[in-house]
Amino acid sequence: MNPTVHAVLAIAIMAGVTFLTRFLPFLLFDRGEAPPKVVIYLGRVLPPAIIAMLIVYCLKGISFTAPALWAPQLIAVAAVVALHLWKRNNLISIFGGTILYMILVQFVFV
Repeated sequence: MNPTVHAVLAIAIMAGVTFLTRFLPFLLFDRGEAPPKVVIYLGRVLPPAIIAMLIVYCLKGISFTAPALWAPQLIAVAAVVALHLWKRNNLISIFGGTILYMILVQFVFV
């Protein structure tokens, strides 16, 4: 298959899937009625569960043999917690912790 045709087909399929995932909730749930209880439950439970999974994933390979191997991670996690308690905004918390972690890894704990 021609690489250009392949790229155009891949982009078209990705655009179609993206459009479908954005449009499907409006088809399934009428705007006049309240969403099902399971959707409300998932909207309340999933964000903290995803954050917990991110924390476990980020800290699973931590090594305590030298401070440079554990200090940046734990400082960044503390910053994420502090930012979240202060602003109550997931994006600010995650981006702030990520930026701090990258600064610590690149410039402080070299």
